[in-house]
Amino acid sequence: MEQKKGIRLHWNAPAVLTFTLICVIVMALDELFAGKVTQLFFSVRRSSLLDPLTYVRLFGHVLGHADWNHLLGNMMTLLIVGPLAEEKYGTSNMWFLMLTTALVTGLIQMIFFPGASLLGASGVVFALILLASITSVRQGSIPITFILVAALYIGEQVYSMFTTQGNISYMAHIVGGLIGAGLGYLMNRWRMIRWKKGGVA
Repeated sequence: MEQKKGIRLHWNAPAVLTFTLICVIVMALDELFAGKVTQLFFSVRRSSLLDPLTYVRLFGHVLGHADWNHLLGNMMTLLIVGPLAEEKYGTSNMWFLMLTTALVTGLIQMIFFPGASLLGASGVVFALILLASITSVRQGSIPITFILVAALYIGEQVYSMFTTQGNISYMAHIVGGLIGAGLGYLMNRWRMIRWKKGGVA
């Protein structure tokens, strides 16, 4: 007798889903401990290089969020564009992109904005938006859709940086977008080189 196959849940984007889950856990812990967790571990600011927590914050700031609305806004976009990018580029490349974005934005914040703290996954989100938009690169060409996305997203952030007051880190958005675009272009080039040499793309 043939057994009916049930519907199974599929952990389809390990890096994106794990990142999202960690962000939710961090936010829940922050609520539990009255904001102390994010302030101590998950917001980067200039601090002594002799303090071990400096290095935790340097990468961990992308996991912390100011409140649930901040978290929800970032995670909604992340879960829309992230799985598509991870399916094309692979899980290890997604982790590399996230860690690179965290490190670069964290260092820039520490060096150039010593009086402020940075937290949130928006830099990673912008990196994934630009990465996803450059998935159809061919040799000697750049997709028009990528140019439009880059102009709209990064251009709007540059404009807002000079015209809008508030605590939004436009720097993280711009730098994240540039990292996503740069890594996307390099990864596509590498895939084409491997394909030409007869490797698996």
